[in-house]
Amino acid sequence: MHQRTIVITGASDGIGAAAARYLARAGDRIVVVGRSPGKTAAVGAELGADHFVCDFAELAQVRDLAAALRERYPRIDVLVNNAGGIMRGHELTVDGHEKTFQVNHLAPFLLTSELLDILTASRATIINTSSAANGFGRLDLTDLNSERSYSTNRAYGTAKLANILFTAELQNRYGKDGIAAAAFHPGVVATNFAAESTSWFRHAYKTVFNRFLISAEQGADTLVWLATSTPGRDWVPGAFYVKRALAKANRQAYDAELARSFWDRSLELVRAGEPLEKPELDNA
Repeated sequence: MHQRTIVITGASDGIGAAAARYLARAGDRIVVVGRSPGKTAAVGAELGADHFVCDFAELAQVRDLAAALRERYPRIDVLVNNAGGIMRGHELTVDGHEKTFQVNHLAPFLLTSELLDILTASRATIINTSSAANGFGRLDLTDLNSERSYSTNRAYGTAKLANILFTAELQNRYGKDGIAAAAFHPGVVATNFAAESTSWFRHAYKTVFNRFLISAEQGADTLVWLATSTPGRDWVPGAFYVKRALAKANRQAYDAELARSFWDRSLELVRAGEPLEKPELDNA
């Protein structure tokens, strides 16, 4: 059996780093991607793994990351879109998108799109880290920057709903080409998650409730299961999972027409900053 290449974003800390350690021990070739140069280099050195620094708040960096991955790895067996987080408040990125929406959805959407030919040729598994917070999200295609109405928690919930819709439509469009996609909720994990946010999540993570949080290793369990088991046999591609089991998501997550329209809109948004000569990313 060949050594698999697994790219994990948000792998400099938390469940991403925990999953990277487990999968490296299992013999997989891990590619560590993180925002913090120091933490990312440290995890890479610990695992003897290649590492790349990328801030998802800037889509140009995501395009550079995709180009570097394309050049280095002709085969990618698993792509884990794990980077994300809750922001301090309403803020636009240099690309003109609400930061929560870009970091949690548009950036991983762009990265995946830029690698689709390699991923389909590799018959890859694509794992998107979502959250139970998707339940209080509400996706409005006419207000993706949350200009009419914004709250920190709702923006995060909507971004996590976006991860599930992206997963479903990714499977719908590319499942026939060998892609197997899944979204999952890791649980409420004791990490630095929400540290930069003004959300009540930050207080929950730093107060007495911390004793009820699970470890990063426990939070990575479903991710590792998805990455090491067989899609179509052990799990249903295109779905949302919690604790290795199918889970109920926001009712909007099951709206196939919304998923299609949201994909098309996302594609328009990430293409807006590209050179005109860029090739088409979508074969649907």
